[in-house]
Amino acid sequence: MADTGTERKTTVQAVAARLWNGRWLLAAGIVAVAAAYGFAGMSVYVVLLACAVLLAAAMLPTGGASQSIQSDAAIEASGLQRLTGEYLAAAVADPLIIFDRTATIVHANAAAFAAFGGIAPGLSLPLKFRAPEMQALLDGVLSGSVASDAVDYTEKLPVERAYRVSASSVGHATDLFVLVFKDQSETRRIDRMRADFIANASHELRTPLASISGFIETLRGPARNDPAAREQFLQIMQNQTGRMARLIDDLLSLSRLEMKPYLKPGTEVDLRQTIDSVIDSLGPLARENGVVIERDYAEGPLDVPGDRDELFQVFENLLENACKYGQPGGRVTVSIAGGEAGPEPGIDVTIRDYGPGIPEEHIPRITERFYRVDVESSRTQKGTGLGLSIVKHILTRHNARLSIKSEVGKGAAFTVHLPAG
Repeated sequence: MADTGTERKTTVQAVAARLWNGRWLLAAGIVAVAAAYGFAGMSVYVVLLACAVLLAAAMLPTGGASQSIQSDAAIEASGLQRLTGEYLAAAVADPLIIFDRTATIVHANAAAFAAFGGIAPGLSLPLKFRAPEMQALLDGVLSGSVASDAVDYTEKLPVERAYRVSASSVGHATDLFVLVFKDQSETRRIDRMRADFIANASHELRTPLASISGFIETLRGPARNDPAAREQFLQIMQNQTGRMARLIDDLLSLSRLEMKPYLKPGTEVDLRQTIDSVIDSLGPLARENGVVIERDYAEGPLDVPGDRDELFQVFENLLENACKYGQPGGRVTVSIAGGEAGPEPGIDVTIRDYGPGIPEEHIPRITERFYRVDVESSRTQKGTGLGLSIVKHILTRHNARLSIKSEVGKGAAFTVHLPAG
């Protein structure tokens, strides 16, 4: 009912405005008709008809632009009058809190309830947000020293979240203020990952560079005329440059994988043929480490959708690690079997070694970039610390996953779960 009354009032105001704008035209027309009636003896019906025409003409706008502006303004005013602060707050995806001059909450949207909980009208903001930066933000806005301000705020519970909080007054002379919390947690996490990645990559490259630089200095000085030392140092330098080359190759592979979108199932990959190729290519490494590679394949077709080169890289990394770090066990088993029963059947490929195994506390972090269970052993085996991170990224692109089971002294098993369709 209130909306109907408002619209009727707006219409009446618009009609009155049009009559007022055309008042001189209407008056002049009526005078002219009256004069003609007096001098020419016109019928009273003709006079009334002429007045009606003049009245309709007066209702027409004096200009098309004026009519459009007035019409748009009337529609806008009518629409905004139907909006409330509650509706506007609900339309904001970020947590939003409206409070008064006493720093008491007047309204909070659903996002604020989900983020902070325990928020209700009448609650004191300084009691809810006790951090010094939030207290300073509220004091500055409420005192009127600043019209708006923003600070960084970290919420510790239930999980740690980082926000950019902005505060400002609402309207003019309303004595209401608003807090908007912009979640920066994901941005901060990515920044930390980027900084850690750069630091780790720099460290990994700096070590062989320092070694090469030291040997070059020695060859140009004390070992200048020592053929035996020169041969030994050149071999070490070659090994270090090879290590840097492998690290750069892995960094480029990881970068390319991160830039690629998720793989759309298209081509089929024969797992039996792909894994046989991996085993053949790593045969010399297995013999060098005294490891025998055993096969245990399920019967029937073993095809999965995916990219053959990328899956080859996955199994090559896993089998190479098994041959290097599971060397004391003397053998590595590669098995292919049907996945767990369910609405989406799959195929599981397990590469198991019988070496020293991996302590349980290391398993959750083993696929992180540059994370090593044993740094010295990894460098001795010419590892870059990026192999399992590359495996994880490739499997994510294939909508697959990696599970790791290990027991100290009994080896480790890495299982790749691939969708079959």
